[in-house]
Amino acid sequence: MDPLDRLDATIAQRRGADAGTSYVASLFAKGRPKIAQKVGEEATETVIAALAQPDKLVAEAADLVFHLMVLLADAGYSLADVRAEIARREGTSGHVEKAARQP
Repeated sequence: MDPLDRLDATIAQRRGADAGTSYVASLFAKGRPKIAQKVGEEATETVIAALAQPDKLVAEAADLVFHLMVLLADAGYSLADVRAEIARREGTSGHVEKAARQP
């Protein structure tokens, strides 16, 4: 099994776990606004690493992906949903896809 798939399964399993013993459970317990804030913090740290500390970029990207996966799970989604959306967009120009989202 792919490491991200294993992580996805672990996140799903920890949703109802004890927040005192599981970081994932503690994030769920804090609620979606706090999880989203954490994603924002990790995104900022990823950008900073990309620009000023490239040796830390991969570690920061891993933190970002992890927290994004927790946010997805909190909203009832998983990596499978993200993969399906990417597959749906495959073969479509990014410009065309973006224009299709405009009101």
